[in-house]
Amino acid sequence: MPVVSLRHFLADHPDAVLIEITAAQGSTPREAGAFMLVAMDGFLGTIGGGQLEYRTMENARKLIKGDGGVEAMDIPLGPEIGQCCGGRAQLRFRKVTDTIIEELQARCRAAEETFAKVYIFGGGHVGRALALAMAPLPLSLTLIETREEKLVGLPDRIITRLTAIPEALVETIPPAAALIIVTHDHALDFLIAREALARDDLAYTGMIGSLTKRAKFSSWLAHEGDGDKNWLSRLTLPIGGGAVKNKRPEVIAAMTVAEVLTALENYRSERGT
Repeated sequence: MPVVSLRHFLADHPDAVLIEITAAQGSTPREAGAFMLVAMDGFLGTIGGGQLEYRTMENARKLIKGDGGVEAMDIPLGPEIGQCCGGRAQLRFRKVTDTIIEELQARCRAAEETFAKVYIFGGGHVGRALALAMAPLPLSLTLIETREEKLVGLPDRIITRLTAIPEALVETIPPAAALIIVTHDHALDFLIAREALARDDLAYTGMIGSLTKRAKFSSWLAHEGDGDKNWLSRLTLPIGGGAVKNKRPEVIAAMTVAEVLTALENYRSERGT
């Protein structure tokens, strides 16, 4: 849960209850440590949905109203409550206080430090669609642009960088990050990609385009005297794959998000991180 989302929710719903899964046995929709916040007219986060979540939210609202409610529940996830997970979950309920807010902020900040980092170069139609699609995910997201107006109106948790020379930022990107190139200028795309492919420690490097653009980039690299035969094997071009023949920005973004998440997971698994 992003710290910024937590802050906004509590500002709008100061009277809330924290629901936490303290222990889980067998098959459960969420793991121990998962939590959500519940207010009378809203909620933030999830502990797995279904009857488990419905019953716990009902209990939380009773606590808020002072109309009964309990501070702990032990729920079997079987046919008796309309779920078929077969496991069991223990839950704790606490009314939100300043101390709990500080605890949650610390937990969220610690979680955010573990998020994989994604850098989107270009804030046009596809870049913006990508940023909006990735914003709710457990990722640290940075959008880089040369045009200031393209960085306006984005969710607070997206980091924005305005620069006249975006390719110069590539060397500052940490290892294991994902880099997506969707600028408005093919020449700029090539410059950024050249800097990215000169590194061998990125989890994903992708560029918007086509097989024709891939061939042109390959020729450009050869003409510039840069790269070796392995460079292009590290480049995903075009991004989003070819399974869905639809060039709407939102569709390209959806397909690319799945591609990037898979690459990040594979990178971590291969290196045991």
